[in-house]
Amino acid sequence: MEKKPYLITTAIAYASKLPHIGNLYDHVCADAIARTRRMQGFDVFFLTGTDEHGLKIEEEAEKQGITPQQHVDKISGEIRSELDSLFISYSKFIRTTDPEHEKAVQRAFDRLYEQGDIYKSEYEGWYCLPCESFFTEVQLKDGRCPECGAEVRKAKEEAYYFRLSKYQKQLEEFFEQNPAFIQPESRKNEMINNFIKPGLQDFCITRSSFKWGIPVDFDPKHVVYVWIDALNNYITALGYDPDHPSDTYNKYWDNCVHIIGKDILRFHSVYWVAWLMALGAKLPKQIFAHPWLLFGEDKMSKSKGNVIYAGEMVKRFGADATRYYMLSEMPFAADGSISYETFIDRYNTDLANTLGNLVNRTVAMVNKYFGGVVGAPSDKNETDADLEQKCLEAVSKMQAHIDAYRIADAVDDVMSLARRANKYIDETTPWVLAKEESSKPRLQTVLYELIEAIRFIAALSSPFIPETAEKIFAQINCRAESFDSLAEFGGYPAGNKVGDAVPLFARIDPKILDELVAEMEALKAKAAAEKAKEEAAELPPIGEEITIDDFAKVDLRVGKIIACEKVKRSEKLLKLTLEDGFGTRRILSGIAKWYKPEDLVGKTVMFVANLKPAKLCGEMSEGMICAADMPDGSAKVCFLDGSVPAGSKIR
Repeated sequence: MEKKPYLITTAIAYASKLPHIGNLYDHVCADAIARTRRMQGFDVFFLTGTDEHGLKIEEEAEKQGITPQQHVDKISGEIRSELDSLFISYSKFIRTTDPEHEKAVQRAFDRLYEQGDIYKSEYEGWYCLPCESFFTEVQLKDGRCPECGAEVRKAKEEAYYFRLSKYQKQLEEFFEQNPAFIQPESRKNEMINNFIKPGLQDFCITRSSFKWGIPVDFDPKHVVYVWIDALNNYITALGYDPDHPSDTYNKYWDNCVHIIGKDILRFHSVYWVAWLMALGAKLPKQIFAHPWLLFGEDKMSKSKGNVIYAGEMVKRFGADATRYYMLSEMPFAADGSISYETFIDRYNTDLANTLGNLVNRTVAMVNKYFGGVVGAPSDKNETDADLEQKCLEAVSKMQAHIDAYRIADAVDDVMSLARRANKYIDETTPWVLAKEESSKPRLQTVLYELIEAIRFIAALSSPFIPETAEKIFAQINCRAESFDSLAEFGGYPAGNKVGDAVPLFARIDPKILDELVAEMEALKAKAAAEKAKEEAAELPPIGEEITIDDFAKVDLRVGKIIACEKVKRSEKLLKLTLEDGFGTRRILSGIAKWYKPEDLVGKTVMFVANLKPAKLCGEMSEGMICAADMPDGSAKVCFLDGSVPAGSKIR
């Protein structure tokens, strides 16, 4: 019977820097699902890769004195090595600098331009470099990026737009007709209520202020916005062409699942879906937007020094231990948390004690009591029946949890079965049975039941800890590569001989925790020092040296703002009325971009009282309030303690 095609994708990793362990959860999660689907009999195509264009990469390469292509070649290679070290079983690794991808993106762009879904205009807004995203003034949070909290920069340039607003109704209808399209449901509600229902705005999809991107075919001074470029990888990797889709695309795209982080759901569920609608292409079947893997309670960030890299964990503890921890610690909807303390605890408790000890002592007993031969069971009772039932239940539970993207629950189904098998050993006491010759038939049955249970455990754990599963199969000298082989209990061939009992996981000495914590504290201190150095480098140089007499000429006073309004003839100026200790005065200040009048009334400020009055936009300004220049080009007013009386001299 022909296998049913199944396409699973991850968000492609951005090739500006090596991603941390939280960024790679997509890949480990998708790999666990892909391996499960293969065991279910699907023809799986697992797609991942690297996103290699954009301003951030151009700037990073410039810092290092190399070309952007040299930079992404290096980082993409490192990312692929990280994935390989984690046993990620991808079918294709796409790079957005692949010529086939670039040409396919250009053809799709041309098609939408020709049919009127793309038009030229001018963009003005706020740009977040880490997110490579544009935001309006309203979307900013405390003047910073609403997604990552980074500083934003003002951007104004000629650009091409995608008519996202045209697909408002189609998107609403699609979500209504496909309620399970986004998982978890809470994220679907967030997209509908926060982004779609308030009304969609047309979407800026090119840049002209930098060069590192896919050029627009008919207007090469523009490059395709990195997000549009990256999203198209899901179809270009399959050989999609607007006019002649490949056989691979036609085969797999109908059953596509995207595994992504919750922070990029807007791009995948709104922009990407509308883009596909415009192309007349079929839509993905489902999107799973998983939560973040935090370090303690904080989001991992190199600037904070709390970053853990998967490769480092693999070298120290092994790939399967790293995979197991990542998958078992991530809840379905809430953020997960990683810490060295919980890692060591889970490693020792689950992997070394529960699973490792079960396999080791069972194989050792078969070798000790029966020369390694697993005899046929003959003397069964209710205890055996219960273990058999638990094995069969674990098969159905684990698959149901995978189908619902509850990966941590699926992992626990396997570990629960291992705990039940350990309990079975305590209930049957094989070491006691071994003392009496008359109990040998019962002992033989007990050990068969245990070896068969271990066959189930190895098969069910293979999507999560594949290397360990292979080691278990080798020790029991039997395999189970599909769920069909787990349809009934008793599939282990009687008379088979097991291998040697080799420990699967050596316990970690808890003392290593002190070393790990010390390493992390050193990284945090280093990051703080580097950040301070960077901030100092961005400060303007100290001005020309003056004497105390020069400074004395500037009369700095304290004033209290009692009224504030916008200047009608200017977008930049605010008119402030200050109590200055002698009466009132009016000062015009170019801070309208960053402050609303109501935010300033009642505040106490520092101002230059003896500045010669000047007329600005038809209004007289009698002084100047003091403000600090920020790295992003904005200004922050220097507010004073409200208890300082108006008119007080500052010296």
